[in-house]
Amino acid sequence: MIARWRPVHRGHASVLHGLCRESERVLIGIGSSNRHDLRNPFTAAEAADMIRLVLGESEDCTIDEIPDLDDGPRWRAMVVDRWGALDAFVTDNPYVAHLLGQDYRIVKPVAFVPEPERVAIDGTRVRQAMARGEVWQALVPPAVAAYLEARGLDARFRREFGLATLAELGGEHVLMGRGHQ
Repeated sequence: MIARWRPVHRGHASVLHGLCRESERVLIGIGSSNRHDLRNPFTAAEAADMIRLVLGESEDCTIDEIPDLDDGPRWRAMVVDRWGALDAFVTDNPYVAHLLGQDYRIVKPVAFVPEPERVAIDGTRVRQAMARGEVWQALVPPAVAAYLEARGLDARFRREFGLATLAELGGEHVLMGRGHQ
């Protein structure tokens, strides 16, 4: 499975645990590993740390940094070359499924998560809550929240990408935050 994991949230945690529970070998790709921007506000190394915190030492998985090449067919060739034969490729991204569908059997992440463990959260929602100064900690596993706060990564995110994140919402939160009348 390749995802951006920025940050690792409770939905990711359920999928990661399900993948490890159901699979002999798990390859976890940190997508867009070469990007540090609005959609990727934490580094690939920070994302890897968050994944390891969620899985702990007991889970057998390999974490691989997968760069964004801005070229879908070239990216596909790189993934197939690096990862070789797989029993399945896990993705909920239609474009990635289209790219890799001829090489791998595509399985949606929800297939690995029992109904009671499913959590409907995405990284955008977590980043928006962080940018607004809302309580975001409940959206991520406790170890991830502690990691982000202890290293000041939540504050760095707000400093570097907070206003741009709010602007993506339409700008009304930015204007209201400045005392717009």
